[in-house]
Amino acid sequence: AFGQNLQPLLMQPPLRNRVTMGFDPAYRTGCKIAVVDETGKVLETGVVYPTPPHNRKDEARKTLTAMIRRHGVTAIAIGNGTASKESEIFIADMIRDLPGVAYMVVNEAGASVYSASKLGAEEFPDYDVSLRSAVSIARRLQDPLAELIKIDPKAIGVGQYQHDMPQKRLGQALDGVVEDCVNAVGVDLNTASCELLSRVSGLSTVVSRGIVSYREENGPFRSRRELLKVPKLGKKTFEQCAGFLRIVGGEEPLDGTAIHPESYAAAGALLTACG
Repeated sequence: AFGQNLQPLLMQPPLRNRVTMGFDPAYRTGCKIAVVDETGKVLETGVVYPTPPHNRKDEARKTLTAMIRRHGVTAIAIGNGTASKESEIFIADMIRDLPGVAYMVVNEAGASVYSASKLGAEEFPDYDVSLRSAVSIARRLQDPLAELIKIDPKAIGVGQYQHDMPQKRLGQALDGVVEDCVNAVGVDLNTASCELLSRVSGLSTVVSRGIVSYREENGPFRSRRELLKVPKLGKKTFEQCAGFLRIVGGEEPLDGTAIHPESYAAAGALLTACG
C-alpha cells in the first residue's frame, strides 16, 4: 500500500520553465519566502507577516509584489501546513493585480525533515532551516520527483503506521518504487543532482558524484558516449544506465529519447526506411 501511494505522488507532472516563488506559511514566526529560477537555483529569500497575530498585509503585499516583478515570477507554491488557508486568501487577493501569475497549494509533507537533514545543510549551508523548506516547496511544484527523492520515503506522508513496519523491508520497497519512477521518466544528465542520478539503475553515489564533478569541470555533456570519460564509469555501468539518461539539444538527437545507444543503428535504419 505504501508503494502504491508513493508512486502517484512522485509521478506528478512537473511545471517546467517557470520562475517560482515558494511560500511556507506560518503564524507567529512569519511566512518564509524563496524565489527560484527555472532550474531551481535560489534567487532571493525573505520573511513576511500577512497572517495573524501580526496581520502586516500591506507591507507583505508590497514586498512580494516587488519580488515577483524583479524576478519575473509566474507561479507561487503555497505549503499546505499551518496558516495555509489564510496565506491562500492573501495570495489570491494579491495576484488580482498581477496578470500572468498563478498559485497552487503544494503538499509540504517532509519539507521540514529535508530542511533539517544533512543533505539540506550541504545544499544550503548559508540558509536558515525554515528558509530551506520554502525552497523545497517551490521546487516541488517545478519538479516533484527530483525534489521528493531527497527525502526519506517514510517521511513523505504516504500513509499511517510506517513506524510499525519492519523498517528495512519498508525502506527497500519504497526505494524500489523511487527507482522505477526515476527510470520511467528518465533523467536530464546536464541538470540532475547527485541524489537523482544515484537513483538511476547502475549508478552508485560515488559514480553520480563523479558525473556531477565532470560536468562542473568540463561543462554540459554533449553526448551519452562522453559518460565513458567519467572516472569509475566503465562499459558495464554505461550499458545499464545510458538508456535512462537524457541529453536535450546535444550532438545526437536520439540522446534525448529512451532509445539505448546499442539500438541507434536500428533506429537510424528504421528512420531511413520511413523517409
